[in-house]
Amino acid sequence: MLEFIVPALQNLLNIQNLLWINLGVFIGSVFAAIPGLTVILCIILFLPFTYQMTAIPGMMFLLGIYCAGGYGGSVSAILINTPGTPHAATTMLDGYPLNQQGRTKAALKIALYASTFGGIFSALMLLFLAPQVARVAAMLGTAEYFLVCVFGLTIIAGISGDSLCKGIMAACIGLLVSCIGADPMTSRARLTFGVERLYLGLDLAICLIGLFALVQVLTKAEQLEGRLVMDTSRLKDGQDITKEEKKRMVRPMLVSSIIGTIIGIIPGTGASMASWFSYDRARSMSRHPEEFGKGSVEGIAAAESANNAVTGATLIPLLTLGIPGDGCVAIMLSALMINGLNPGLSLFTEQGDIMYAIMLGLILVNVFMFIQGRFLTNLFAKVVSIPQEILTPIIVMFCFAGAFSVNKSYFDVIVTLVFCAIAWLLRKINFPAVPILLGLVLGRMTETNFRRALMVSRGSYSIFVSSPFCIAFLALTALVIGSVVLKKIKGRKKANG
Repeated sequence: MLEFIVPALQNLLNIQNLLWINLGVFIGSVFAAIPGLTVILCIILFLPFTYQMTAIPGMMFLLGIYCAGGYGGSVSAILINTPGTPHAATTMLDGYPLNQQGRTKAALKIALYASTFGGIFSALMLLFLAPQVARVAAMLGTAEYFLVCVFGLTIIAGISGDSLCKGIMAACIGLLVSCIGADPMTSRARLTFGVERLYLGLDLAICLIGLFALVQVLTKAEQLEGRLVMDTSRLKDGQDITKEEKKRMVRPMLVSSIIGTIIGIIPGTGASMASWFSYDRARSMSRHPEEFGKGSVEGIAAAESANNAVTGATLIPLLTLGIPGDGCVAIMLSALMINGLNPGLSLFTEQGDIMYAIMLGLILVNVFMFIQGRFLTNLFAKVVSIPQEILTPIIVMFCFAGAFSVNKSYFDVIVTLVFCAIAWLLRKINFPAVPILLGLVLGRMTETNFRRALMVSRGSYSIFVSSPFCIAFLALTALVIGSVVLKKIKGRKKANG
């Protein structure tokens, strides 16, 4: 580890990387502060532009958006009682009441301090835990990697919404799309229908712009939302955080950061679960539980530190096993692979300077997020009231520019429109879109490892129970599936009375 720190810092600490970090943090904060514009939408919009960059500035830019998105959602949650991101809903419970008490500045500062603490805590956990997990990953063969992918697909249970069946069907659509192009083992064309351009497959960024970005524009256009009027004068005055309140923030921030890190490591859980779980723990541990829901300092600190502690933790399974912890880091996987960085121990041995630069850069991302939060909060607050008639055309232009820029091809723009139409139809019948993303990301990896394992074993399926790791991953997969089934059964029994 130590031999990589100095070259990693040399690669990281230059003007170009610092500029990309700050730009990513700014864009992420702005997008997350606007209700309806999610962090995953922002990452998808700007992903094609990172294809022209090298690994470190590209990842720094995306990580800046990802981490700042965790904090930015709290701005609108506190100011207008509308969470900018789903996980900021927990912050809203105490942030908005504290705002109503005339302590707007205090509420925003608590959210910023807690977000920074949680983000740096998880970045340090990533720095020290990821290399150890990578060493374990180096002992895995093709059979084990296939079962890791299968375990990764169980994330569908956590991102399917109300209907697990629809989530599985959506994931199957993603798996089907991932099969388009050349067969990874024989190079024969599959599902190309005579279109030569499809032989190379479909780029992930192009599919995602249609599935998430353009369809989001259509949805917002259908809602016909009006302009939000906001009084930003309250940000200039009001009571600041007292010394007593700062002391009360310490324990919930620390406990919630630990909880957020643990939850973030487990694929498919996410920041929302971490926020609600940490909020509940903070209330049970607090000496003033009666304040929760009425403007509790501890409640805001717990929610914000937990959702930002997830950010670094989700990168641990991504960098070591290639299993994305949530939708945002699933998109970042393509940014890594476009630069020839395949997850596993080789990342930490052969390209350790790049990996450690990215992990150390995550600490810098949170530091710059704190600095921008201190000086630009008024600007982020004003952004919330941008009229939709101005915002929508800008997003549409970014969508088409991003789709075209990947391969400089109008064919990609057509593909984007096709996926937008598919996503719009699926949304109309309440099909979740994130499982499609999961199928797209894990499809090729799952198929390749499955077929290689069978080639090694000469067609014998016993290879999938041939090692302790195989049995462990099978047990984990069965445990997740079993818990989902039990939860569904209990839910039905409760609904039937």
